[in-house]
Amino acid sequence: MNFLAHLYLSGDNNDIIIGNFIADHVKGSKTEKYNSGIRSGIILHRSIDYYTDNHQIVKEAVERIRPQFRKYAGVVVDMYFDHFLSKGWSRWSEEPLSNFTSRMYGIITSAGEILPPRTRQMIPYMIEYNWLENYGNFEGLDRALKGMARRTPFLSNMESAVEILKNDYAYYERSFDNFFPDLIGHAKEVFDMVAID
Repeated sequence: MNFLAHLYLSGDNNDIIIGNFIADHVKGSKTEKYNSGIRSGIILHRSIDYYTDNHQIVKEAVERIRPQFRKYAGVVVDMYFDHFLSKGWSRWSEEPLSNFTSRMYGIITSAGEILPPRTRQMIPYMIEYNWLENYGNFEGLDRALKGMARRTPFLSNMESAVEILKNDYAYYERSFDNFFPDLIGHAKEVFDMVAID
């Protein structure tokens, strides 16, 4: 899953939110420099990723577009699923999406210097273009995917991902709708194990 889903699944503990958000930028022993709450968020993030990557619905969705995106097919499906979460947000949360995204940006920026350098570099762009909320429209999703395509070391074809989504929209929407409740259940189980007071 991508940023919006990870944040949605983080609960209300600020440290867990921060840890879940920065996890991809924290490698190896660098995890140990963070407090227990942030470490719990990192654990939650990695468990969400592992569960997602090994879920049959996600595997099938990834294989469906592997010819176009090869090693980046999983990344594209993650972005598609964040699109559906953003677009259908009111189905999953009583908090308005604009409130949620503002709150998340505030929590993340308040972490300041403890954020990894790559996260600190990314945050201003994320806020300026409101990635979390704009995943829900094609223009915002297209901008995010094209930005990722520019940063990949190999040819990714992600600049065409929105058109491919449009052509197979019902399938990916159905895949998300069937998968996401399972992921919520898994995240709750993990959260209960790692959460701090």
